[in-house]
Amino acid sequence: MRAAHHWEVGQELIAINVGDGILLKPKKPFAQTTLAQVAGCLSYRGKPKSLNELEDAIRQGVMQQWHDRS
Repeated sequence: MRAAHHWEVGQELIAINVGDGILLKPKKPFAQTTLAQVAGCLSYRGKPKSLNELEDAIRQGVMQQWHDRS
């Protein structure tokens, strides 16, 4: 079952009683959060970035990842 579900050795599981059986689910390492709960938790000091600057940074990151694969 571990191989079929790509569970690593030591993966913590949650057992859920579903009446006629048990459902095993991998335990998530962190509690689920929303954007509202974490927005602003990393402070940035400096001039705000423009939308074009953000898009350029994303484009560069994608290009770098694509280049690293080849």
